[in-house]
Amino acid sequence: MARNNSRRTDRRTQRRKDAVPGGGRQPGGVFRCAGCRLDVPLAAPGTAHRNHCPQCLSSLHVDGRVPGDRAAGCGGRMEALSLSTRSDGEWLLVHHCLRCGELSANRVAGDDNPLALLRMAVRPLCGSGVPVRALLAL
Repeated sequence: MARNNSRRTDRRTQRRKDAVPGGGRQPGGVFRCAGCRLDVPLAAPGTAHRNHCPQCLSSLHVDGRVPGDRAAGCGGRMEALSLSTRSDGEWLLVHHCLRCGELSANRVAGDDNPLALLRMAVRPLCGSGVPVRALLAL
């Protein structure tokens, strides 16, 4: 079957989920980031619930398999490790739990720090001379 190369316009719809109160959250719809200590609002453009800091991209390991379920018992700090993309072009943050080692993918929110995202996207190019040499050969 031939693939259609035209850009997909259908987006995956996200269900609205009610976050369970507590879990380190402060009153007024904000939480304190475990990484940079910024007070972060719960509302996030482009997603039904916020799961990471828009400034430093850190998160807490509180969700189980379903985003927003608050079913994980770990509670460790999750560091933004890398980026990934879906077939429709949407960016995902790959988080690594510093306590239990679990990996998870989270959607990038509309107010995430673009400089932090760009630094993470080009990080593989800075690691060694091999990627740079490959780009220069093109």
